[in-house]
Amino acid sequence: MTTTTALRTSSVTTTLAAIGRAREVGILIALAAVIAAATIKNPAFLFSPDGWRDLLLTPSILVLVAIGESIVIMTRNVDLSVGSIVGLTAYLTGRLFSDVPGIPIPVVVLLAVLLGAVLGIINGALVALARVPAMVITLGTLYAYRGIAVVWAGSNRVNASDLPPAFLGLGTGQILTIPILTIVAAVVLIAAAWYLRNTRGGREYYAIGSDPAAARLYGLRVTRRLLTAFVLSGALAGLAGVFYAARYGTVDSQAGTGWELQAVGAAVIGGVAITGGVGTVWGAAIGAFLLLTINRALPVLGIPDFWQGAVVGVLILGAIVLDRFLAIRQRQRLIEARDDA
Repeated sequence: MTTTTALRTSSVTTTLAAIGRAREVGILIALAAVIAAATIKNPAFLFSPDGWRDLLLTPSILVLVAIGESIVIMTRNVDLSVGSIVGLTAYLTGRLFSDVPGIPIPVVVLLAVLLGAVLGIINGALVALARVPAMVITLGTLYAYRGIAVVWAGSNRVNASDLPPAFLGLGTGQILTIPILTIVAAVVLIAAAWYLRNTRGGREYYAIGSDPAAARLYGLRVTRRLLTAFVLSGALAGLAGVFYAARYGTVDSQAGTGWELQAVGAAVIGGVAITGGVGTVWGAAIGAFLLLTINRALPVLGIPDFWQGAVVGVLILGAIVLDRFLAIRQRQRLIEARDDA
């Protein structure tokens, strides 16, 4: 009996992994198609120094936010405050450089990441300990954190002239034609993917998202994992805030507005099921690239701005419908396998 159960579990895991890989391949093909169409229309979209740089650089910051968001969604929760955390930490970054001349860049990065982690643990504590729905909590903290940024910044803003050239170089520098921010995002992505795939803690996120009640009964550390998920989401949003300041130079109280929806959209389009338990950070990263590449490609193709939002909406709806379809098919297969046994 034990052997049979183990074989069934292994079969289900293999099937889910295959589905996940298929989703990622599909998103990659869609991304390649968008790039190809825009490049055919205007070769400079890809085959120019600025075009190649922007193709890699523009989505890199969103990739960091989407990685943290996808981990939260895997646990059957959502973090709607990440955009406000990006804005708040970006403004903190600028003020540290302008108010504390000579402060080392690593210290600023560390402080911004710590602030993001603290804001994340507030979300996690209210969700995991107070048992309040994550959507309600993070919707509230979205406005609370944004309010702090507005009160702090007021009508002021940080300008590129307030930031040290070495820091601004992070936002424009390249290594072998690859932007530095893209390299950092890739390192974080690889580390997160390895953690989720190869560690017990990473696998527990999937188990919690698949069935939180069963995970508690099985003895998994649900509260700790939920706290960790929100801390990671906040910390990565804090890191994204640092890079936002380096990339754009100018930061005001509205920095990062709307990024929470882009992060959720990137994760869902990339195959992270909104119902939890399924998906990879690879898919979320590809989804982030697809979203922002579409925003750049559609004007090149002569499509009005209105349709940019419509296309993204259709992609998100299609991803949700596909997730539902795959879930129904998987349930039917499990039922058939049980009946055959």
